Amino acid sequence: MKPTGRALLSTLFAGSLVVALSLPAAFEGTTAEPAPAPAVAAASPTPVAMESLRTAVVLPASTGRTKVRPGAQLTGPRARTVLNALPVKGKAPATGYNRNARFGNGFKDFNGNKCDERQDALKRDMSRVKYKDRKRCRVASGRLDDAYTGKAINWKVKAGSVDIDHVVALKNAWISGAQRLSQAQRQALANDPLNLMASSASANRSKGDRNAAEWLPGNKGFRCQYVATQISVKRKYALSVTAAEKSAMARVLSKCTSQRAAKVTPLKPAGVAAKKKTTSKPAPRKTVKTAARKVSPGAFCSPRGARGVGKSNGKVYTCKTSRTDTRARWRR
Repeated sequence: MKPTGRALLSTLFAGSLVVALSLPAAFEGTTAEPAPAPAVAAASPTPVAMESLRTAVVLPASTGRTKVRPGAQLTGPRARTVLNALPVKGKAPATGYNRNARFGNGFKDFNGNKCDERQDALKRDMSRVKYKDRKRCRVASGRLDDAYTGKAINWKVKAGSVDIDHVVALKNAWISGAQRLSQAQRQALANDPLNLMASSASANRSKGDRNAAEWLPGNKGFRCQYVATQISVKRKYALSVTAAEKSAMARVLSKCTSQRAAKVTPLKPAGVAAKKKTTSKPAPRKTVKTAARKVSPGAFCSPRGARGVGKSNGKVYTCKTSRTDTRARWRR
């Protein structure tokens, strides 16, 4: 039996509705574009289906499959020139260091884009990025071509395989001049994209708070950029390097003489400088003028403390007592 016109229309309507409701599957890929929906006005999903779509969609990657080199852009002067401008000092005591108290608790929104700097660093340093929200703020997963180890890491939330490293560790900053910064300046240092980089969690934790003389990335091809970034951060935040640290940095840069640092404007520390301990000088000893009078050694005298010159030998005598004689006499 041939279908009637009404039955044929119903069949077409049902098919269109199935296509429309299955549309979210097109969002799952990293490169595929969603197929255009058929132009059937009555075939829109129900409110319940729309709510399900909103919660299920994972937005496609922002950086596609192109390999991303982690870290900040370095387009300023030569790194060796900037290194030579850094003050060379010994490590200050770590007294008073506390990560949360001195540099702020967690990551902040440094650039005002309403996403904290951890999320911004993940977005900048990874490829194949997928997001948890439509605002493209919270990263759900991505691929990190780790600069510290040279290995690729396929990461997702709560995997624990990727950290956001402070290229100049905050404790190292504290002992190289950050004590002189204000609280706001220290928080800026802790959230500055120049000082942040997504990295292998294991490599980051093996680094700890060590400087370039004590730790360098295992991936030798990244060492020039790593050292140049540290130099840039230290220049921007008025931090110093130790003599050993400067030597290590110079050795790395000798293999990449054209390596550039970031273009930065050094800030002026606005904190309260640590007070230097002042050692009080001993009071000068009062000198007793030698009396011009001639005295007889052993003779009684007064007042105590007076001085005289022996009549026969010209030696200086003082009017004082002894352990066995409480009477004041001219004694040596």
